Amino acid sequence: MTAGDALVRLLGLGLRGGGGRVTVGVGAVRAGLQRGSLACVVLAADASARTHDKVERLAVARGVPVLRGPAGERLGAALGRAPVQAVGVSDQALARGLLGAREE
Repeated sequence: MTAGDALVRLLGLGLRGGGGRVTVGVGAVRAGLQRGSLACVVLAADASARTHDKVERLAVARGVPVLRGPAGERLGAALGRAPVQAVGVSDQALARGLLGAREE
């Protein structure tokens, strides 16, 4: 299993687990960052320059790690959605799992 496979599997589990542990979409992720409720952010590999500018800059300013995920289509499919450019994770344990999967 690749790091990308592990990342989408963990995100899918986080979304299905409920409780608002995963936030999907650029607007929702930006709102979560502004509230200070996100532990990490995953950006699709093919996210637009505007998305990178809007989300990554805010995440960095808030000290929130940003991970590069797979392409938006694959990321969305793993979450049962249309293509997705940004996903926010509020659950600390899930965020640690994602950061660990990136390092494998």
